[in-house]
Amino acid sequence: MSTWPPCAMLYDGSFAGFLTCVGESFRQKVYPFYFLSPGVEQISLYPILETPTDQALAKSVYRSLEETVSSTFRRLITYSFLTCLPQRERTMFDLIYLAFHQALPQDLTDDRVLLLTRAIQHLTHEAHQLKGFVRFADYGGVLVGQIAPKNRVLPLLRPHFCQRLPEEAFLLHDKTHREGLFYADRKWKIRPVDHLDLDRPDQAELQCQALWRRFYQTIAIPARHNPKCRMSHMPKRYWDNLPEMQSDPMSTPQ
Repeated sequence: MSTWPPCAMLYDGSFAGFLTCVGESFRQKVYPFYFLSPGVEQISLYPILETPTDQALAKSVYRSLEETVSSTFRRLITYSFLTCLPQRERTMFDLIYLAFHQALPQDLTDDRVLLLTRAIQHLTHEAHQLKGFVRFADYGGVLVGQIAPKNRVLPLLRPHFCQRLPEEAFLLHDKTHREGLFYADRKWKIRPVDHLDLDRPDQAELQCQALWRRFYQTIAIPARHNPKCRMSHMPKRYWDNLPEMQSDPMSTPQ
Protein backbone atom coordinates (compact mmCIF):
# COMPACT_ATOMS: atom_id res chain seq x y z
CA MET A 1 0.00 0.00 0.00
CA SER A 2 1.24 3.48 -0.82
CA THR A 3 2.58 5.77 1.90
CA TRP A 4 1.71 8.81 -0.19
CA PRO A 5 -0.96 11.07 1.38
CA PRO A 6 -4.44 10.61 -0.15
CA CYS A 7 -6.23 13.22 -2.25
CA ALA A 8 -9.01 13.64 -4.79
CA MET A 9 -8.05 14.92 -8.25
CA LEU A 10 -10.34 17.19 -10.25
CA TYR A 11 -9.69 17.00 -14.00
CA ASP A 12 -11.46 17.72 -17.28
CA GLY A 13 -12.60 14.13 -17.93
CA SER A 14 -10.35 13.54 -20.95
CA PHE A 15 -7.78 10.77 -21.37
CA ALA A 16 -5.02 13.36 -21.58
CA GLY A 17 -6.40 14.85 -18.38
CA PHE A 18 -6.25 11.48 -16.64
CA LEU A 19 -2.65 10.93 -17.76
CA THR A 20 -1.83 14.40 -16.44
CA CYS A 21 -3.30 13.36 -13.08
CA VAL A 22 -1.04 10.30 -13.10
CA GLY A 23 2.00 12.44 -13.84
CA GLU A 24 1.13 15.00 -11.18
CA SER A 25 0.46 12.35 -8.55
CA PHE A 26 3.92 10.87 -9.14
CA ARG A 27 5.50 14.31 -9.20
CA GLN A 28 3.80 15.51 -6.00
CA LYS A 29 3.78 12.04 -4.37
CA VAL A 30 0.06 12.03 -3.58
CA TYR A 31 -2.31 9.10 -4.05
CA PRO A 32 -5.65 9.92 -5.72
CA PHE A 33 -8.45 7.96 -4.09
CA TYR A 34 -11.09 9.76 -6.16
CA PHE A 35 -11.12 11.30 -9.62
CA LEU A 36 -13.68 14.06 -10.08
CA SER A 37 -14.93 15.66 -13.30
CA PRO A 38 -16.50 19.14 -13.69
CA GLY A 39 -20.27 19.14 -13.37
CA VAL A 40 -20.37 15.90 -11.37
CA GLU A 41 -21.48 16.55 -7.80
CA GLN A 42 -19.42 14.41 -5.45
CA ILE A 43 -18.33 14.85 -1.86
CA SER A 44 -14.73 14.03 -1.02
CA LEU A 45 -13.23 13.48 2.40
CA TYR A 46 -9.79 14.13 0.93
CA PRO A 47 -8.17 17.40 -0.21
CA ILE A 48 -9.14 18.20 -3.79
CA LEU A 49 -6.26 18.83 -6.18
CA GLU A 50 -7.33 20.68 -9.33
CA THR A 51 -5.27 19.34 -12.23
CA PRO A 52 -5.36 21.24 -15.55
CA THR A 53 -4.51 19.09 -18.55
CA ASP A 54 -0.84 19.28 -19.57
CA GLN A 55 -0.45 17.76 -23.04
CA ALA A 56 3.33 17.40 -22.77
CA LEU A 57 3.10 15.63 -19.42
CA ALA A 58 0.27 13.42 -20.72
CA LYS A 59 2.37 12.34 -23.72
CA SER A 60 5.31 11.60 -21.45
CA VAL A 61 3.18 9.40 -19.19
CA TYR A 62 1.64 7.68 -22.24
CA ARG A 63 5.10 6.79 -23.58
CA SER A 64 6.18 5.54 -20.14
CA LEU A 65 3.29 3.08 -19.98
CA GLU A 66 4.93 1.17 -22.82
CA GLU A 67 8.60 1.90 -22.17
CA THR A 68 8.47 1.10 -18.45
CA VAL A 69 5.87 -1.68 -18.56
CA SER A 70 4.71 -2.95 -21.98
CA SER A 71 2.64 -2.12 -25.05
CA THR A 72 -0.01 -4.57 -23.79
CA PHE A 73 -0.27 -2.64 -20.53
CA ARG A 74 -0.62 0.67 -22.37
CA ARG A 75 -3.42 -0.82 -24.46
CA LEU A 76 -5.12 -2.07 -21.28
CA ILE A 77 -5.06 1.43 -19.77
CA THR A 78 -6.15 3.14 -23.00
CA TYR A 79 -9.11 0.84 -23.55
CA SER A 80 -10.08 0.88 -19.87
CA PHE A 81 -10.61 4.62 -20.05
CA LEU A 82 -13.27 4.11 -22.75
CA THR A 83 -15.36 1.79 -20.57
CA CYS A 84 -18.39 2.61 -18.46
CA LEU A 85 -16.83 1.04 -15.36
CA PRO A 86 -17.71 3.21 -12.32
CA GLN A 87 -14.65 5.00 -10.90
CA ARG A 88 -12.53 3.30 -13.58
CA GLU A 89 -9.77 5.87 -13.06
CA ARG A 90 -9.11 4.64 -9.52
CA THR A 91 -8.70 1.02 -10.64
CA MET A 92 -6.51 2.15 -13.54
CA PHE A 93 -4.33 4.24 -11.24
CA ASP A 94 -3.95 1.37 -8.76
CA LEU A 95 -2.51 -0.82 -11.52
CA ILE A 96 -0.26 1.95 -12.84
CA TYR A 97 1.12 2.56 -9.34
CA LEU A 98 1.80 -1.16 -8.89
CA ALA A 99 3.43 -1.45 -12.31
CA PHE A 100 5.82 1.46 -11.63
CA HIS A 101 6.59 0.82 -7.95
CA GLN A 102 6.29 -2.93 -7.43
CA ALA A 103 5.24 -5.35 -10.13
CA LEU A 104 2.17 -5.71 -12.28
CA PRO A 105 0.11 -8.71 -11.14
CA GLN A 106 0.77 -11.59 -13.53
CA ASP A 107 -2.28 -13.52 -12.34
CA LEU A 108 -5.09 -12.65 -14.77
CA THR A 109 -7.61 -13.50 -12.05
CA ASP A 110 -6.29 -10.70 -9.84
CA ASP A 111 -9.33 -8.60 -8.91
CA ARG A 112 -7.87 -5.37 -10.30
CA VAL A 113 -6.83 -6.90 -13.61
CA LEU A 114 -10.03 -8.92 -13.94
CA LEU A 115 -12.22 -5.89 -13.30
CA LEU A 116 -10.64 -3.93 -16.16
CA THR A 117 -10.45 -6.95 -18.45
CA ARG A 118 -14.17 -7.62 -18.11
CA ALA A 119 -14.97 -3.93 -18.63
CA ILE A 120 -12.91 -3.95 -21.84
CA GLN A 121 -14.69 -7.10 -23.03
CA HIS A 122 -18.00 -5.27 -22.53
CA LEU A 123 -16.61 -2.29 -24.47
CA THR A 124 -15.36 -4.31 -27.44
CA HIS A 125 -18.52 -6.44 -27.56
CA GLU A 126 -20.70 -3.33 -27.66
CA ALA A 127 -18.54 -1.81 -30.42
CA HIS A 128 -18.79 -5.05 -32.41
CA GLN A 129 -22.58 -5.07 -32.10
CA LEU A 130 -22.87 -1.44 -33.17
CA LYS A 131 -20.99 -2.12 -36.39
CA GLY A 132 -24.17 -3.87 -37.46
CA PHE A 133 -26.70 -1.63 -35.72
CA VAL A 134 -25.63 1.83 -36.91
CA ARG A 135 -28.08 3.34 -39.41
CA PHE A 136 -27.10 6.43 -41.41
CA ALA A 137 -29.55 8.87 -42.97
CA ASP A 138 -28.75 11.30 -45.78
CA TYR A 139 -29.04 14.96 -44.77
CA GLY A 140 -28.11 17.05 -47.80
CA GLY A 141 -25.18 14.85 -48.81
CA VAL A 142 -23.93 14.22 -45.27
CA LEU A 143 -24.64 10.84 -43.69
CA VAL A 144 -25.74 11.12 -40.06
CA GLY A 145 -26.07 8.25 -37.62
CA GLN A 146 -26.95 8.30 -33.93
CA ILE A 147 -26.15 5.80 -31.19
CA ALA A 148 -26.61 5.67 -27.41
CA PRO A 149 -23.88 3.30 -26.17
CA LYS A 150 -22.95 2.56 -22.57
CA ASN A 151 -19.23 2.81 -23.38
CA ARG A 152 -17.27 5.39 -25.38
CA VAL A 153 -17.13 3.31 -28.53
CA LEU A 154 -16.42 5.98 -31.17
CA PRO A 155 -12.63 5.39 -31.20
CA LEU A 156 -13.26 1.69 -31.83
CA LEU A 157 -15.91 2.32 -34.50
CA ARG A 158 -13.81 4.92 -36.35
CA PRO A 159 -11.58 2.53 -38.37
CA HIS A 160 -14.55 0.41 -39.45
CA PHE A 161 -16.72 3.23 -40.78
CA CYS A 162 -13.89 5.31 -42.22
CA GLN A 163 -12.82 2.27 -44.24
CA ARG A 164 -16.36 1.31 -45.23
CA LEU A 165 -17.33 4.85 -46.28
CA PRO A 166 -14.07 6.35 -47.59
CA GLU A 167 -15.69 8.68 -50.15
CA GLU A 168 -18.53 9.88 -47.96
CA ALA A 169 -18.92 12.71 -45.47
CA PHE A 170 -20.54 11.47 -42.29
CA LEU A 171 -21.23 12.21 -38.64
CA LEU A 172 -21.73 9.47 -36.06
CA HIS A 173 -23.24 11.02 -32.95
CA ASP A 174 -22.86 9.41 -29.52
CA LYS A 175 -25.84 10.77 -27.60
CA THR A 176 -24.78 9.21 -24.29
CA HIS A 177 -21.37 10.87 -24.07
CA ARG A 178 -22.30 13.90 -26.20
CA GLU A 179 -19.55 13.56 -28.77
CA GLY A 180 -19.37 12.92 -32.48
CA LEU A 181 -17.11 11.27 -35.03
CA PHE A 182 -16.76 13.61 -38.02
CA TYR A 183 -15.38 12.33 -41.32
CA ALA A 184 -14.88 14.15 -44.65
CA ASP A 185 -12.18 14.29 -47.34
CA ARG A 186 -10.54 11.21 -45.78
CA LYS A 187 -9.93 13.09 -42.52
CA TRP A 188 -11.57 12.41 -39.19
CA LYS A 189 -11.89 13.88 -35.73
CA ILE A 190 -13.88 13.20 -32.58
CA ARG A 191 -15.30 16.32 -30.98
CA PRO A 192 -17.85 17.21 -28.26
CA VAL A 193 -21.44 17.54 -29.52
CA ASP A 194 -23.74 18.76 -26.76
CA HIS A 195 -26.89 18.65 -28.86
CA LEU A 196 -27.70 17.61 -32.44
CA ASP A 197 -30.76 19.30 -33.89
CA LEU A 198 -31.63 17.63 -37.20
CA ASP A 199 -34.26 18.70 -39.71
CA ARG A 200 -36.72 16.18 -41.11
CA PRO A 201 -35.05 14.06 -43.83
CA ASP A 202 -36.03 14.85 -47.42
CA GLN A 203 -38.54 12.76 -49.33
CA ALA A 204 -35.92 10.59 -51.01
CA GLU A 205 -34.41 9.61 -47.67
CA LEU A 206 -37.83 8.87 -46.19
CA GLN A 207 -38.65 6.64 -49.17
CA CYS A 208 -35.35 4.79 -48.71
CA GLN A 209 -36.14 4.20 -45.04
CA ALA A 210 -39.63 3.01 -45.97
CA LEU A 211 -38.17 0.50 -48.42
CA TRP A 212 -35.75 -0.78 -45.79
CA ARG A 213 -38.61 -1.07 -43.29
CA ARG A 214 -40.71 -2.98 -45.83
CA PHE A 215 -37.80 -5.33 -46.58
CA TYR A 216 -37.28 -5.99 -42.87
CA GLN A 217 -40.96 -6.80 -42.41
CA THR A 218 -41.20 -8.92 -45.58
CA ILE A 219 -38.36 -11.31 -44.76
CA ALA A 220 -39.84 -12.08 -41.34
CA ILE A 221 -41.40 -15.53 -40.94
CA PRO A 222 -44.59 -15.09 -38.85
CA ALA A 223 -44.66 -18.74 -37.81
CA ARG A 224 -41.19 -18.40 -36.30
CA HIS A 225 -41.77 -15.07 -34.54
CA ASN A 226 -39.69 -15.16 -31.34
CA PRO A 227 -39.39 -11.79 -29.51
CA LYS A 228 -36.95 -13.13 -26.90
CA CYS A 229 -34.62 -14.52 -29.54
CA ARG A 230 -34.76 -11.25 -31.48
CA MET A 231 -33.89 -9.22 -28.40
CA SER A 232 -30.92 -11.48 -27.66
CA HIS A 233 -29.48 -10.71 -31.11
CA MET A 234 -30.84 -7.15 -31.39
CA PRO A 235 -30.87 -5.66 -27.85
CA LYS A 236 -33.89 -3.46 -27.25
CA ARG A 237 -31.77 -0.55 -26.08
CA TYR A 238 -30.64 -0.08 -29.72
CA TRP A 239 -34.15 0.09 -31.17
CA ASP A 240 -34.67 3.83 -30.78
CA ASN A 241 -32.02 4.45 -33.44
CA LEU A 242 -33.09 1.70 -35.87
CA PRO A 243 -35.56 2.93 -38.53
CA GLU A 244 -36.84 -0.62 -39.15
CA MET A 245 -38.12 -0.69 -35.57
CA GLN A 246 -40.03 2.61 -35.91
CA SER A 247 -43.41 3.40 -37.38
CA ASP A 248 -43.45 4.79 -40.91
CA PRO A 249 -43.25 8.63 -40.66
CA MET A 250 -44.53 8.91 -44.25
CA SER A 251 -47.86 7.46 -43.14
CA THR A 252 -48.45 10.15 -40.48
CA PRO A 253 -50.31 13.39 -41.29
CA GLN A 254 -48.13 16.42 -41.87
